Amino acid sequence: MPQNKSRPTGRKVMLMATCLSDVFFADMAKATVEVLEAVGCEVIFPEAQTCCGQPAFNSGDFPAAEKVARYTAEVFAGDLPVIVPSGSCAAMHFHGTDLLFEDKTDTEKVENLAGRTWELFDFLVNGLGVKQWSGTLNKKIALHHSCHTRGSDTGAAMETLLSSIEGVELVEVGTPEQCCGFGGTFSVTFPHLSGEIGQVKLDSVLAQSPDLLVSADMSCLMHMGGLAEKQDKEIETRHAVQVLRDVGLNQ
Repeated sequence: MPQNKSRPTGRKVMLMATCLSDVFFADMAKATVEVLEAVGCEVIFPEAQTCCGQPAFNSGDFPAAEKVARYTAEVFAGDLPVIVPSGSCAAMHFHGTDLLFEDKTDTEKVENLAGRTWELFDFLVNGLGVKQWSGTLNKKIALHHSCHTRGSDTGAAMETLLSSIEGVELVEVGTPEQCCGFGGTFSVTFPHLSGEIGQVKLDSVLAQSPDLLVSADMSCLMHMGGLAEKQDKEIETRHAVQVLRDVGLNQ
């Protein structure tokens, strides 16, 4: 399947909000819409959307994952860019489905969706050419690059926009390639191991005494934030798009 994203020809987009946003982080989806509209996009939200299929895929239930992926391709049919405020879910579209359907036929719609899917920050910086963000935020930010965004353009795009905000200091986190330990259904199947992996990452973050822990994946932030809360360790977590919204649109 193709993994080269088609270039946007206009500013009308479709938004896939993700399951975590739907259940736990509605403000992240709201911030995504506000930021996209602020840069001139018209945002369409297909109400029939459900899941990208990644939980079933990661659990090895490929028939269920295929069913969900085909349904999602129907819901997001067309030629508009599909914007996903999650490196994890975006990667499922343009990488996970490549593995899921490698021996399948009749995958035109799934392939089409894979070629139109953009992680949000990749889209802002590399799709639309937005390289500066106005506003002031006098905070130290520890930036977590989730596993699914590594090898993509998302990390550099986040750094570009966050570092352009006046007053922001991006701090280097030790073991930058360390996983947060969440891993979706991995955290359910192996909770103790998941917690131990997450603790290594959390300790590296807290060692820098940041004001904010920021990422392009709410799942990672939920996991590390939960570990910190259980230990009465204070760390404020924000999705990177919430930072853009709060400093650029709410001041």
